[in-house]
Amino acid sequence: MNPQISIIIPTLNEAGNIKEAIISSQSNNNVEIIVVDGDSKDQTLLIAKSLNVQVIISPPGRANQMNAGAMAASGEILLFLHADTRLPTNFEQMIRTTLVKPGIVAGAFALRINAPDWGLRLVEFGVKWRSHLWQMPYGDQAIFLTKDVFGQVGNFPQIPIMEDFELMRKLKKLGKIYLLPTPVITSPRRWLKKGIIRTTLWNQIIVIAYLLGISPHRIRNWYSSSKL
Repeated sequence: MNPQISIIIPTLNEAGNIKEAIISSQSNNNVEIIVVDGDSKDQTLLIAKSLNVQVIISPPGRANQMNAGAMAASGEILLFLHADTRLPTNFEQMIRTTLVKPGIVAGAFALRINAPDWGLRLVEFGVKWRSHLWQMPYGDQAIFLTKDVFGQVGNFPQIPIMEDFELMRKLKKLGKIYLLPTPVITSPRRWLKKGIIRTTLWNQIIVIAYLLGISPHRIRNWYSSSKL
């Protein structure tokens, strides 16, 4: 029997996205869906519950929520999915096939941003280059791994930003991270809200600041208030 996949979707006011995220995750091939809500004030919870998926409540913060979902998961494989990201058809088989490859400890998908702007094609190219060369896919690429490996690296670190980056750094010490060529499709909202160039520069500043040892709490405050 195929190992069960637990899809964990952290949410906070995602009423406009959660239905499509759940629909793209639904499968008859031994998959469970867990929505972990961080105190949404909109209709997110009502929509999720209407679609007959498991819903749990957690303190807000993506790391908190994803760790809570992992604890509640019954599957041998964990897939962490952002609420504004859609999985491709046959994702289950791709994931299971990847994780039985020798030396592979985790994986993620290629990224497609759901807007026609040419600048976003450059962003996608940069994500592909980073993921292949540096073995550093990020959370919007739907990271997956076994529950055992997730436990070995100590789950997502309890930090307010860069939790996916830090998880990848730990996983790279255990083995290879595989990038599937099939993309997930993610919303362009964060690039379009502040502009493609500005968002891309911000992302690089955040990584550099984190590697220089600046506190994740301070970085999060910078990002939230747009001081840089």
